[in-house]
Amino acid sequence: MTETTRPVTTTDAGIPAASDEYSLTVGAGGPILLQDHYLIQKMAQFNRERVPERVVHAKGGGAFGFFETTEDVSQFTKADLFQPGRRCEVLVRFSTVAGEQGSPDTWRDPRGFAVKFYTQQGNYDLVGNNTPIFFIRDPQKFQDFIHSQKRRADSGLRDHNMQWDFWTLSPESAHQVTWLMGDRGIPKTWRHMNGYGSHTFLWQNAGGERFWIKYHFKTDQGIDFLTQDEADRIAGEDADFHRRDLYEAIRRGEHPSWTLYVQVMPFHEAADYRFNPFDLTKVWPHGDYPLIKVGRMVLNRNPDNFFAQIEQAAFEPANMVPGIGPSPDRMLLGRLFSYPDTHRYRIGTNYLQLPVNRPKVPVHSYNRDGAMRYENPGDPVYAPNSYGGPQADPSYELPSWFVEGGEIVRTAYVKHRDDDDFVQAGTLYRKVLDDAARDRLVDNITRHLKQGVSTPVLERAFEYWRSVDPDLGARVAKNFGR
Repeated sequence: MTETTRPVTTTDAGIPAASDEYSLTVGAGGPILLQDHYLIQKMAQFNRERVPERVVHAKGGGAFGFFETTEDVSQFTKADLFQPGRRCEVLVRFSTVAGEQGSPDTWRDPRGFAVKFYTQQGNYDLVGNNTPIFFIRDPQKFQDFIHSQKRRADSGLRDHNMQWDFWTLSPESAHQVTWLMGDRGIPKTWRHMNGYGSHTFLWQNAGGERFWIKYHFKTDQGIDFLTQDEADRIAGEDADFHRRDLYEAIRRGEHPSWTLYVQVMPFHEAADYRFNPFDLTKVWPHGDYPLIKVGRMVLNRNPDNFFAQIEQAAFEPANMVPGIGPSPDRMLLGRLFSYPDTHRYRIGTNYLQLPVNRPKVPVHSYNRDGAMRYENPGDPVYAPNSYGGPQADPSYELPSWFVEGGEIVRTAYVKHRDDDDFVQAGTLYRKVLDDAARDRLVDNITRHLKQGVSTPVLERAFEYWRSVDPDLGARVAKNFGR
């Protein structure tokens, strides 16, 4: 392109600009004039470039691709996207939980694994992690948990003592902390980790039958991880290591993929199951509920604009399409409110009109106005009405379980036979990990505890790991001469 054919710079209103370099002044050395509206627009826009970062999952990256249902699971759900042969576009965002925007990708932390399915029945958002469980089971504790993993109010520093103080006072965290301190606490890349819906969800088939289900995205690249020493080295060399890896792999044509499986529990088995199946700190043993293959997800397209398509992407568990509903999982129920609320604060009340968040199907809504709305429904603007406006259809009601849920109360979960906070963490240590993985787990725990953890909290940490497994607790304590 020659100088004569290059486009002319314009203001954001499309008006040609006279200069890219010089402000309008009175004489060569005089003051800048307020009438230089292009300069004012550039400065004002620059001052407002950033939106608030996510309170959690701030650092991340993502890509677009597709999901294809390759198996027949219609006996479990009528959801259109999970019917045989269906294919839809997806957006996936990966992230760390506690780190800020500029934090290293290779810190020891769970990874977010959020999937937006652009289906023919609207957007379905599955917002999970790379672990099938979480640290807590009740949203009342979530804000306090995140505060304990972030930075101190006085010094602005991260504090291992604060983390361990919360963990050891919250025994339900044992299963997740065992995962976190093990090999999967630092995946080699986002491509080399699994994704999980983590929560329990409700599926309903065309005949009205209901099933409890859990989602498992198994990486087709194979599970791989970084040791603590490798992760520490990479953090100093490339804070964007995981973000860069995904972008460059897709650009090379190495499109990562995951196979989706579900575990299915018949609806009425939940009440008498040996532990609470809606407890986010627990997994369902595969021997009881084996994995059932559903389909395959492939990421094959990088974003064209990171801010517009990844930073402004809004995932919310409340976006559930017909045939899919929530469960009594308290953490899930808390997230149904929390996620859309934070999007309205962070990117505005009309965030669902942004291109990355808009569904691929028409929207017929009576919502109107508000900042940055550029599309209104027109008349009529209320329901019910006599003028042909859209009308809700009761047949699309989400699958329900509340009719069997009893009174609305504030209590601990009803105890099931095996509701123990340390049982599954101990099973993971004894029966899933091999000797080398157990050694690395002990080493990772020891290193973490040696970074500023006070003596009272340290003593609780020893007891915490003894409760997971006596041998594990003894090995950790021995590293401190106890």
